[in-house]
Amino acid sequence: MQLRFTPEEEAFRNELREYFTTVIPEDIRRRNEAGETIYPDDIVATTKLLNKGGYAVPHWPVANGGQDWTPVQHHIWREEMALNFVPDLLPFNAGMVGPVIAHFGTQEQKDEFLPKTANLDIWWCQGFSEPEAGSDLASLKTRAVRDGDEYVINGQKTWTTLGQYADWIFCLVRTDPDAKKQAGISFVVFPMDTPGVELRPIKLIDGSYEVNEVFFNDVRIPVSSRIGKENEGWTIAKFLLGNERSGIARVGWTKTKLARAKARAAQVRAPGGGVMLDDPLFAARLAGLENELLALEMVQLRVVAASSDGKPNPASSVLKLRGSQLQQEALELLADLAGPDSLPMAPADDAETELAGLLSPDWAALTVPEYLNYRKVTIYGGSSEVQRQIIDKAVLGL
Repeated sequence: MQLRFTPEEEAFRNELREYFTTVIPEDIRRRNEAGETIYPDDIVATTKLLNKGGYAVPHWPVANGGQDWTPVQHHIWREEMALNFVPDLLPFNAGMVGPVIAHFGTQEQKDEFLPKTANLDIWWCQGFSEPEAGSDLASLKTRAVRDGDEYVINGQKTWTTLGQYADWIFCLVRTDPDAKKQAGISFVVFPMDTPGVELRPIKLIDGSYEVNEVFFNDVRIPVSSRIGKENEGWTIAKFLLGNERSGIARVGWTKTKLARAKARAAQVRAPGGGVMLDDPLFAARLAGLENELLALEMVQLRVVAASSDGKPNPASSVLKLRGSQLQQEALELLADLAGPDSLPMAPADDAETELAGLLSPDWAALTVPEYLNYRKVTIYGGSSEVQRQIIDKAVLGL
């Protein structure tokens, strides 16, 4: 594989960098870099600006607002977004339901949803996981019973990320309870303010509020809310998850974390004197992660190129598996650098003057909450164990 970008590709990179650093407000990008993004305001404002320039959904079909880019250009776009600290696009819109509607939806559904989805005029959330159907998603029990021109939905979804901001939800529901579990599932969409929908927050280990439980009690939606054919939702789910897993690798994001670790290591004192960047064991650990990330980047380019026909590529599971592991390893590196400074260093009721010299640096105090939060990445989108099974069967043919 050619590892050097062409002059045309470098010019494309410079074009993106110019747009990202001049059109996206600096205060939004700085908050994102510091882990202080304001939800939902920063995400909505960023998406509208990106969409105006044609940079919000370039991976969608051109007929639906996408760009006729090469796989390498898509890779550069994703990387420059991360390297310039542009907040991530809402994955439920850009990477999940948008491509699904573009591929499986009727023309009426495309006209109704795609422009609003690209511009974040609709904030979507995902209704897939259930209390007893997470990695084994096909075991879901939420029922949709046909009643004339409507479905009546009863059941529960969990871990619904950012559902507190959502206008609409896309769900997998069981429409044929007698069929083999993968064969009796359909894909439906409906507003979150539909009567019978109840949202309950779940507090996370780091104290944040990011995910929710969603309950459906006799929720009535029109049959026209179904995307694709009845009982073919599993095919749509596989298509969606293939798109999701390619993005989950987050190579550019991990690059920024390793760059931050290198910069911090040049400042943090080592136990034996000098700085941590001069410590041979730390330097070897950092170099090893950088090499692993470069290898993953090469895999990502191959997967994107092989998925250009719109079909799900099982090799995306390789990206999901190793990409999520490297995200965790990069954050663990930062947490180790922070050391005791990542923990509270003084009681909250002490006088401010007495705290001078005791408080941890802001960057260090944020490392452990972020580290804890990112334990999730080897679970969502299909756990690492599930990805290994997919690689075993669909990639290696064992």
